[in-house]
Amino acid sequence: MHDVVVVGAGLAGAAAARLLADSGRAVLVLERNDFIGGNCADEWSPEGILVQRFGPHVIHTESREAWRFFSRFAELIPYHHRVETCVDGQNLPFPINRDTICQLFGAQITTDEIAEFLATEVEGSVYNDPPENFRDVIVSQVGQRLYEKFFHNYAIKHWQIDPTELSAEVAARVLVRQNRDSRYFLEKYQGLPATGFTAMIDEMMNHPQIEIRLATDYFADRYEYDDHAKEQPIIFTGKLDSYFNFEFGHLGYRSMRYEFRALPVAKYQTAAVVNYPNDYDFTRVIEYKQMNISKAENTVICREYPVEDGIPAYVVLTPENISRRAAYLTRAEALEAAGEVYFVGRLAEFRSYNMDEVVLSVMNKLTPLTGDIH
Repeated sequence: MHDVVVVGAGLAGAAAARLLADSGRAVLVLERNDFIGGNCADEWSPEGILVQRFGPHVIHTESREAWRFFSRFAELIPYHHRVETCVDGQNLPFPINRDTICQLFGAQITTDEIAEFLATEVEGSVYNDPPENFRDVIVSQVGQRLYEKFFHNYAIKHWQIDPTELSAEVAARVLVRQNRDSRYFLEKYQGLPATGFTAMIDEMMNHPQIEIRLATDYFADRYEYDDHAKEQPIIFTGKLDSYFNFEFGHLGYRSMRYEFRALPVAKYQTAAVVNYPNDYDFTRVIEYKQMNISKAENTVICREYPVEDGIPAYVVLTPENISRRAAYLTRAEALEAAGEVYFVGRLAEFRSYNMDEVVLSVMNKLTPLTGDIH
């Protein structure tokens, strides 16, 4: 017998299972796929390179609590992620910084002059103030010219909708620098698990109180589990709308197609990730060899193509979806208040979460069941 059922063996489900097991509860984890890790899953390529199957993931956080939690289950090696964007035929540092502007416009601007430069760009642009959508937020920070070169086409390609239809919430994750710092993240703690995310999540669920059943669909027998929810709470990490049988309509999720290629070269590109906002059908190219310790002679790249259907990779934050999310979350909060079902993670909360935010959300949501065990 089990005290709690966890639906999903991705990061949110694994973190929930471990915290519950540490609190003394017997946990059953149901995973629809035949592998653990969800979108964090990785594997070793024949070339001896650890590749992430569903896009690059990096642990970066200001939370010591989140960092210590990850550190319990893996050796975390320091790693500072770097991204470039191909604009006008040249790879430029991204997020936009002093070097980006100087290279793009052939200008000689000091870091002290960046704020004035951007202010002039913004002053000559038209946007809603306060910002009402994705475009407004970006233009209000960098102006129309930089928005057009770096963001407009990328957003259309990635989301398949006009940027003015995207919530301003999406742009909250876009960074702009007024110095020469080329790191993609600036948090105090940054790193990768030395042996990969799948191994870390496997260790997270390596507990005598946790049973994992792979290739098991919760929805196939959900009524059996739901009937016992008051005595046997459910931790749900799947798609929020699917739990409620799409009562308020379908929420928008964007998927990707991942095209891996092994190449007979030691290094393919100048950064771990290169974005392509204006050219080609793919949005970016990842070279995983630059993200982990590898002595392989060759390399492996992955091109990402946005697609409509498939494994959900991103939540689509349009006003319509946000309104539907609010309706679903009202229902979800009632179940959480009753202690029957807890909705945790990116899909179940329909939010764009970083990895640390997933863990912190799990810790917060499950306090009624786990107490202060973190």
